[in-house]
Amino acid sequence: MPNSSAIPLLALLILFSPVLTAAEEEEESPLNSEIELGAIYTSGNTDDENIQFRGAVNYSLDGWDFGLDIDGFRSSKENVLAAQRVYYVSEANYNINDESFVLTRLAHDDDRFSGYEGQTDISLNYGRNLLVDREDMGLTLNIGGGYRRSTTLEDEFGEAMFRLAADFNWDLSDSAAFLQEFSTEAGEETSIFRARSSIETQIVENLLLRFSVNLKHQTQVPAGRKNTDTETSMTFVMRF
Repeated sequence: MPNSSAIPLLALLILFSPVLTAAEEEEESPLNSEIELGAIYTSGNTDDENIQFRGAVNYSLDGWDFGLDIDGFRSSKENVLAAQRVYYVSEANYNINDESFVLTRLAHDDDRFSGYEGQTDISLNYGRNLLVDREDMGLTLNIGGGYRRSTTLEDEFGEAMFRLAADFNWDLSDSAAFLQEFSTEAGEETSIFRARSSIETQIVENLLLRFSVNLKHQTQVPAGRKNTDTETSMTFVMRF
C-alpha cells in the first residue's frame, strides 16, 4: 500500500502526463501546462510531512480559453493528519476582443479542517485586460455574480454572491517576475477573500523557483474555527 501522502501527487502526475507528452510533441501547441511542487519531510525525533502541490492546464481555441487549476496542501505530524486542502477551479473564457472577455467559472474548495465539508460556487463574469500597451506588465479585472453552496457537518445552505477579482503580473527582469492575485466573493451568509502574492525566478528554460504567500479570509465560519488561513511556501515549478 503506497504512503497516503503520495496519493495526491501521484494522481496529479497521472492527470497531466498526457498533457505533457502532447506539449512536447507540438512546439506551437495552443495547450500550456504547469506543475508546482514543494515538500518537507523530517524524521528521527519528529516525523513530519508537508506537501504543497499545484497543477494547471490552459487550452486556447477559436477565441475561447479553457483552464483547469488544482491547488492542494497536506500536512501530517507523527503520522496524524494535521491539514488537508484541495481547491479546484475550472474556467471557460470567451474573448470578445483583445481587451474584453466573458468568463464562466466553477470552483470547489475541499478543506478538511475549515469546518466546512465543502464549498462550491459558479459565476458569470465580465473581464477587461488593462495595461495592454505595456510589455513588462499585465492587469486583468473581472466582475460578476453567481451562486455558492456551502456544507457543514450540521447544515447546508446556498446563497447568491457578488464576485470581484484582479490579477497583476510584472516582469522584473528576463528571469524574474512578480504576480499578485486577488478575489472577493461576497454573499449574504458569508464572504470569502483570497490573495496570493508570488515572486518567481527562472532556473533553467522550463524550471522556476517560486516563493508564495497565500491568504484566505472567511467572514463567517463554524464555531471553533479561525477566520483567516495563511500559507507560505517555496516550490519548484515546471512549465510545458
